[in-house]
Amino acid sequence: MAKKIKVLMVDDEAQFRATTSKILTRRGFLTTVAESGEEAIEVLKKSPQDVVILDIRTPGMDGHETLSRIKKIAPDARVIMLTGHGGGESARESLEHGAFDYLNKPCDIDLLSSKINDAYDAARNGVREEKKARDIMIPIEDYTTIDPDNTIKEGIERLKRSFESAASTSRIMETGHRSILVFDQAGELVGILSILDLIKAVRPAYLSAPKPSTADSMQYSPMFWSGLFTTQAKGLVGRKIKDVMSDAPLKIDQDTNLMEIANLMFIEKRRRMAVIRAGKVVGVVREQEIFFEMARIILKA
Repeated sequence: MAKKIKVLMVDDEAQFRATTSKILTRRGFLTTVAESGEEAIEVLKKSPQDVVILDIRTPGMDGHETLSRIKKIAPDARVIMLTGHGGGESARESLEHGAFDYLNKPCDIDLLSSKINDAYDAARNGVREEKKARDIMIPIEDYTTIDPDNTIKEGIERLKRSFESAASTSRIMETGHRSILVFDQAGELVGILSILDLIKAVRPAYLSAPKPSTADSMQYSPMFWSGLFTTQAKGLVGRKIKDVMSDAPLKIDQDTNLMEIANLMFIEKRRRMAVIRAGKVVGVVREQEIFFEMARIILKA
């Protein structure tokens, strides 16, 4: 099993520390927080860390001074600097003084996770056990689920909520997911409701029906389309999730390697996979997770 990466997050904004720590922990990192450079130094003296995420502007000892101290007491730790608007020059200066990299705020959580992995790899001279499905999946408790007998209206409410509730502050962003897993009363994964399923459902069935050869070139007039979308959307209100959902995503074991996942996604034309442990669904791997792993490997090459 891959070693968990120990990450120290240093920032004076309490919400940012709490939010980021929660997200990174969910993604498998061992996360510790500090609100100042002085506190970060004390943490590092007591507990070595693999990667430090350090805000350039911290109260008391600023980011540059903190970086200098870190390089003396914990030379093996890789430091990623976070900078606000207009702080690029200061961040680039930190690279000259030993920082591994820097990111601008607000920072996308996927990008931050990728940078943490890059920093860890660099510290280990590129020697790292290749990740498995369990290492990159979104835990099932963090993914929206629904019952097949719920209405489409309820499904849309939950899907919309996943975007609205995505964790974010002025310094970090986490995007919502674009699908809902459908579990029956027995706890079995029976389908998936995606935005594409909803778009398919809103189209009148006759648009997909076979046409006589003489109608192949027929074009609908603007009058035909007018008001149709609203009428069709309202018609979905009382229908059930099971009426429009897609088949359940393919299941893969938590120890499936990334190439097998990529191959399955391509061959089966799937954008997400359900991850199982001992026969139970424990997470989801999306195309985004595969993309960021590709980016991590390619951009450091």
